[in-house]
Amino acid sequence: MAKSRIILDNQQFKLTIERLCHQLIEEYQDFEDTCIIGIQEKGVQLSDRIVKQLKEINPKLSFPYGKIDITFYRDDYRRRETPLLASNTEMDFNVEDKEVVLIDDVLYSGRTIQAGLIALGHYGRPKRVELLNLVDRRFNRHLPIEPNYTGITIDAIDEAYVKVEWEEHDGKDQIILFPTKQS
Repeated sequence: MAKSRIILDNQQFKLTIERLCHQLIEEYQDFEDTCIIGIQEKGVQLSDRIVKQLKEINPKLSFPYGKIDITFYRDDYRRRETPLLASNTEMDFNVEDKEVVLIDDVLYSGRTIQAGLIALGHYGRPKRVELLNLVDRRFNRHLPIEPNYTGITIDAIDEAYVKVEWEEHDGKDQIILFPTKQS
């Protein structure tokens, strides 16, 4: 049986977050008319870290930051054996004519992002939405969705499972590839 392996260790993880932040600053500069939205739950762990790092790089940056729940927008919501539990949506602004950076941790089939885009529509019509993912599993897409900003691309067989661990929740920052889905 194949063993799990660390794809990104703590130091590489930190550098990847920094690189993503610098790419955002390069694109959005002062973030005027720009907002950042993390997809609950796991995308919020990444978006919290991105927002914190952006403000460490440039303390003068100011932009709306929201957290959106997509539970009831998923196309598989009623197809699961156990019900999904919803998270809180924290959006005290609309996205009308704004540049939106939508953040999720792992881009796999594209269905979570599709649900995020549908949910986002309840907060206005953005000028543009760009997608930031820490991990892109590009060969597993079910929908034509591609990230604008990617931390790492992992080309793994469909049965493999990618787990992002966060220091705040798991004791260390790292990305692990398991040969099969973990329970």
